[in-house]
Amino acid sequence: MPAPLTLPRRSWGDPAAARRILLVHGLGSSGALMWRLGDAIAATGAAATAVDLRGHGDAPRSLDYTVDAYAADLAATASDGGGPWDAVVGHSLGGAAATVAAAGSPDWTRRLVLIDPALHVEGRDAGIVRRSQERAFSDNRIEVVREEHPHWHPQDHELKIDAVRRASAWAVEQTSAQNQPWDVRAHAARLTVPTHVIGADPAVYSIFAGDLAAEVLAGNPRITMSVVAGAGHSLHRDRPEEAIRQLLEALA
Repeated sequence: MPAPLTLPRRSWGDPAAARRILLVHGLGSSGALMWRLGDAIAATGAAATAVDLRGHGDAPRSLDYTVDAYAADLAATASDGGGPWDAVVGHSLGGAAATVAAAGSPDWTRRLVLIDPALHVEGRDAGIVRRSQERAFSDNRIEVVREEHPHWHPQDHELKIDAVRRASAWAVEQTSAQNQPWDVRAHAARLTVPTHVIGADPAVYSIFAGDLAAEVLAGNPRITMSVVAGAGHSLHRDRPEEAIRQLLEALA
């Protein structure tokens, strides 16, 4: 694996809590945008920690933006207690990187929860991801974010703007360019920890659905899946109450 970078953290809950859960954001996002999940996890008595991925937020910059590089950073991110994470929750790119990290370091976490994970991105989905990021970086005004996502919480609007402002546009661009092909299905097949996918609604937009989801589920009996109806790819912002319900059920 590539040499890891040290990722900045933010936390919710009692640092001395018995259970420790890591939250990993998606492309063009930040650890701060995982606030709703962190808040909900802390309310259960566990401690939640979110990181900024390389090239995002306050994290170090690099020339390497392969999924393997993102995964190396995560595998080197230990819980505050020094042992394995009780669970790692990863959205989109974060889900792909967490999958690679857990497959390569089986003692890193006891459980995975993948939120509409980007395990295989090609063709139409690759174009959608690229255009979405181009839009975000070309016009980062709050009124534009509100218009595109009117149902999001006001703090999500604010933090999305902040995430785009502090991310490296070059890093985001290179994440797509350097991952050709973007495919971590083989890593998913090697996972040895219980893994639950919370998928977005294909009728809205999901990056993990149809034949891809069926193939991944069939390839590893440790992987299960549920879907948040009516939610798109950022399902924890689109329908947070249902997303949190499914997340806490998967973590129980």
